[in-house]
Amino acid sequence: MKAVKANITKALQKGSYVPTCDNSGAKLLRVISFRGGKGVKHRNMTGGVGDFITASVAVGSPDMRKKVVYAVIVRQKKEYRRHDGMRIKFEDNAAVVVKDDKGNPKGTLIKGPIAKEVVGRWPAVSKLAKGIA
Repeated sequence: MKAVKANITKALQKGSYVPTCDNSGAKLLRVISFRGGKGVKHRNMTGGVGDFITASVAVGSPDMRKKVVYAVIVRQKKEYRRHDGMRIKFEDNAAVVVKDDKGNPKGTLIKGPIAKEVVGRWPAVSKLAKGIA
């Protein structure tokens, strides 16, 4: 997993509900854990744009509900700062369900823009994106 070229504010924590922006069959995910995060004992893990998460499907098609899936966070409401000084924020939080830890998406299309930081870290997800912000 490549490093991100921004100071990403960690906006989502364990237990957060994140809507999906793809056509994988899941509509709403509940965050279980973040991969590769460092933490302090008894402190909730947090994550932001470009992070790989493990989540359970809270709302979705009957065959997807209550399953544990992997996902990548592609948008967040909380603003974060890029190294050129620009501050970026989106209208909503969103994630994309992936098949494996390589980042291959389960769906075939992604609705809405995704962050530039996701493109550098997860190239397979960025191939399906319509817009990059």
